[in-house]
Amino acid sequence: MKKTDVAMIILIASVCVLIAFFVTRSLFGGSAAQPVNVKTIDKIDPALSEVDTTIFNENAINPAVEVQITQGNQ
Repeated sequence: MKKTDVAMIILIASVCVLIAFFVTRSLFGGSAAQPVNVKTIDKIDPALSEVDTTIFNENAINPAVEVQITQGNQ
């Protein structure tokens, strides 16, 4: 390639980047000029509360235990 070909490719790429910049800025807008108010949540209490016995009972099936289902007496 000649030097003029490389210079033309760089010029075309630069123009395309500038066009893409202005098109995206017009579509998505610039940075917000006004501050935005955001809702915040209360701090989570690290203390543990009493467990609800209707949901967590001692006689419940533990899903973490592997169960083998077979036929017959084994």
